[in-house]
Amino acid sequence: MTVERIVVIGAGTMGHGIAQAAAVSGYQVTLTDVDPAALERGKQAIEKSTDKLAKKGIIDQNQ
Repeated sequence: MTVERIVVIGAGTMGHGIAQAAAVSGYQVTLTDVDPAALERGKQAIEKSTDKLAKKGIIDQNQ
């Protein structure tokens, strides 16, 4: 069995970090949270972090 998709429940500090790490590693990731505001904050944190990593050349912006 091959793992291709990961679901992360909870978009707080650890949740969005785990989701980002999994996505950068090539997994399809679904991030979810019961609080829509927390989910939005998690998505914004991931975008900010990936922008920073892309500017440093660590990841490709299209990842």
